Amino acid sequence: MATTTAPGPVRPAGRPAENGAPKQPKRRGPRRSYLPYLLLVPAIVLELGIHVIPMLVGVWMSLLELTQFHIRDWSTAPFAGLENYRVTFDFSSATGKDLLHSFWVTVLYTVASVGLSWVFGMAAAVFLQRPFRGRALLRTLFLTPYALPVYTAVITWTFMFQRDTGLVNQVIEQFGLVSGDRPFWLIGDNSFVALLVVSLWRSWPFAFLCLMAGMQNIPGELYEAAAIDGAGFWRRLRDVTMPMLRPVNQVLLLVLFLWTFNDFNTPYVLFGGSAPKQADLISIHIYESSFVTWNFGLGSAMSVALLLFLLVVTTVYLLVTNRRREHA
Repeated sequence: MATTTAPGPVRPAGRPAENGAPKQPKRRGPRRSYLPYLLLVPAIVLELGIHVIPMLVGVWMSLLELTQFHIRDWSTAPFAGLENYRVTFDFSSATGKDLLHSFWVTVLYTVASVGLSWVFGMAAAVFLQRPFRGRALLRTLFLTPYALPVYTAVITWTFMFQRDTGLVNQVIEQFGLVSGDRPFWLIGDNSFVALLVVSLWRSWPFAFLCLMAGMQNIPGELYEAAAIDGAGFWRRLRDVTMPMLRPVNQVLLLVLFLWTFNDFNTPYVLFGGSAPKQADLISIHIYESSFVTWNFGLGSAMSVALLLFLLVVTTVYLLVTNRRREHA
């Protein structure tokens, strides 16, 4: 009777067995690549040259008595310490009162501009959410103010706000909205309204673009389920659209706040470098304190104070919004 034997374990060629088991290959650790760090070098160099180093120079300037007498040679400027900051925060003096007035004008301007920009952008995004004939054309028209260069757009508004030949006065006269003399728009009380109109015209298309992009990512099944449950338009807007847009609104409002509070180009071009008291934003106020009165030390101290204020507001805003998101 023939007997058969079971075949033994097969060893890979060239690999001896140890105690009857095949030898496992050695695992190599992950190779460390320096390419990502090298790719970050240009960005870091530009960030240092454009933001960090000028910011540090501005902090150093705020500690000097740097006026027109020492601007040619900074080494001759005497060290002032915190004197410029004391003058900045002394709200009982003329300098402090003017700065505080400019601060409150900027706060009112920022709240009004950001709030109205969000409302207009939200309305336009909701209106263009569903497809219809001519929607692409309306999107293009709505984004035109955002695509135009800032100087071109603001200079155009400057001509439109002229008292005698401006289009604004001609339109309001045509509709009988004013009686008597034509109003001034670039001086006096109306200057704030003119500045707000230009800022709103420039910023609301950005809000519209962000909100419209956020709405494209909301699943249509949510609206269908809400409609089946009997929810109307406003109920769907409140319970579906707004909660889904919370991350977009968090970033959008912060960006609009920082852009508007630091806005320099709009009032500078609109009023020709010297804004009236009713539209004296803090950016223009710091510019005049630095380049008109030639007190660069005081202007630098105001700039550092503004930077610290924006950092505090941004940090508090992010903490509050992130905590609300976690609770939600």
